[in-house]
Amino acid sequence: MSNPVCVEVTRGNLVESRHRGSVVVVDGDGKLVFSLGDIESGVFPRSACKAIQALPLVESGAADAYGFGNKELALACSSHNGEDEHVALAASMLARAGRDVGTLECGAHWSFDQKTIIHQARTIDMPTALHNNCSGKHAGFVCACCHQDIDPAGYVGYDHPLQQQIRDTMQSLAGAVLAHDNCGTDGCSIPTYAVPLKGLAHGFAKMATGTGLEPLRAKASRRLFEACMAEPFYVAGTDRACTKLMQIAPGRIFAKTGAEGVFCAAIPEQGIAIALKCDDGTTRAAEVMVAATLARFFEKESAVHAGLMAIADRSFKNWNGIHVGDIRPTAVLTA
Repeated sequence: MSNPVCVEVTRGNLVESRHRGSVVVVDGDGKLVFSLGDIESGVFPRSACKAIQALPLVESGAADAYGFGNKELALACSSHNGEDEHVALAASMLARAGRDVGTLECGAHWSFDQKTIIHQARTIDMPTALHNNCSGKHAGFVCACCHQDIDPAGYVGYDHPLQQQIRDTMQSLAGAVLAHDNCGTDGCSIPTYAVPLKGLAHGFAKMATGTGLEPLRAKASRRLFEACMAEPFYVAGTDRACTKLMQIAPGRIFAKTGAEGVFCAAIPEQGIAIALKCDDGTTRAAEVMVAATLARFFEKESAVHAGLMAIADRSFKNWNGIHVGDIRPTAVLTA
């Protein structure tokens, strides 16, 4: 099945690039609300599923034991810029469990954000694992282990007890069997599993609505979503799409990006969730796709719709400030 062209990039009066992809929107019962392309093939969610991976942190009681509030829980679900606030909070989370950066197994890298990497280059000699965009998630993993008296050593491994908990959680929410044959290794070294796009969306719809979830999981899901929506800066950072999307409609939109053109989102008040994949893995196109899809579910004359479409349909300028083209959703997304 050939997925439709969802995003176009123009230069002058011509289309210079086209991005194909698939999109699915479902409700808490798994009912299809909107779809484009192949929504049944396996897709690696990558970082888009971090809120699911954070559920054991809350369900185990670790979050309460260490006094975590919205900022800490948002960081546990984050792919952050490595800004000073992100680094400090990740270190604080570890300290509450009596651990430090040496316990993290995510590796170290410079920020992917230009302004942040310039700041880092001016203020530190080398990045540590705390600067890794996944350090908040990994700090949450370490805390979940420590609270449950599980040795965190090797916590990124497929057979580690924490990864078994996360795998069981993902299977339950997405309705997919996860095992070695659909497992890969994520950029931060933990297992990542290919699941059908529709199943991924249904998992987030369950979290958004509590439908079909036991009370403990429903409460934990609501708490994580509310934390992310309350503290979007700690989910991503300055000028990031996730941050902007949630700031457009405070407390109404949850959004989380993943590598290779994946995005998940939810509108809890409407009981729906979105999962999408840009075939060529381009982030710029995935951001257009998620903004345009979210906009479908808000009144066209509203400020929320206008804010979302400003992300979905925008112009490009060169270094001299000259308008050279636009990136825009196609009619399959906006009709």
